[in-house]
Amino acid sequence: MLELIDQIASMIAKAKKVVVFTGAGISTESGIPDFRGPGGLWTKYDPDDFTIDKFLGSHATRQKMWQRLREGGLMEDAEPNAAHDAVVQLEKMGKLSSLVTQNIDNLHQKAGSSPELIRELHGNMQRLVCLNCGERYPIALVKERYADSEDVPTCDYCMGILKPDVVFFGEALPQRTLAQAMQEAEDCDVMIVIGSSLVVYPAAYIPIQAQRAGARLAIINKGPTEQDYLADVRIDAAAGETMTEIIERLRL
Repeated sequence: MLELIDQIASMIAKAKKVVVFTGAGISTESGIPDFRGPGGLWTKYDPDDFTIDKFLGSHATRQKMWQRLREGGLMEDAEPNAAHDAVVQLEKMGKLSSLVTQNIDNLHQKAGSSPELIRELHGNMQRLVCLNCGERYPIALVKERYADSEDVPTCDYCMGILKPDVVFFGEALPQRTLAQAMQEAEDCDVMIVIGSSLVVYPAAYIPIQAQRAGARLAIINKGPTEQDYLADVRIDAAAGETMTEIIERLRL
C-alpha cells in the first residue's frame, strides 16, 4: 500500500498537469450513498421521476420533486471529507489543471476547489435552471421564497419551468463541458480517478482519452473498475485516507 502511494505521489510530483476525475465513491465518506447502492437515491425514489419526459409532461411529478427539494433530502446537508480536501491541496500546490466530476453534490465547491477548474458532467443539485430561458437560481434562494407555498416555482423572467440543474435520464450531458474535459484529459500528464467504477458513459471515456494520449493513470476506488487494466497504479481503498497519505508524501 505504501509503495503504491509513493508511486502516485511520484507521478504527481513529476507532472505539470494533473486532472482529477471523481465519482460517487469520493462522497460516500460524506454520508452520500451511491445512487445504486444500499440506501441510495434509487432505493428511496422512483427513477422514472428523474426522466426528462416525465418531468416535463407531468405537473404532479414536478410538484413531487419540489416537495423533496423543500424537505432538503437530496444532499444539501452533506459536508466535504478528507478526499475533497486533498484535491484542494493539489490545487494549492499548483498541480491541478482540471477537476472533472460525475457528482452533483456540490462538495468540491464546499471544500474550496476553484469553480473555474471544476467540470460538472452531470450538473449540480444546488442549482435550478429555467428550461425556457436558461436562467439559473441557487436552490436555497428559491426554497426560501417558496417555504410556505405548495406551488411549483417558475422563472422570474419568463415563467418557464424550473428544473434541478442536473442531467435527468433522457438528457444529453452538457456538450461544452464534456468537450472541455476531454481536451484537458488529452493534455494532462497524470489522471487520478477517485471513487468511480467507470461504468457510466460517456463520462468514463475521459480516463481512456488521457491514457491513450500518453498520460499516466492512477485509480483509487473501493472495488474493481472497468478500467483497472489501463491503470499504471491501482489502489483498492477508501478515498479519504488514501488521498491524505498521497498529499503527505508529496509534501515530503
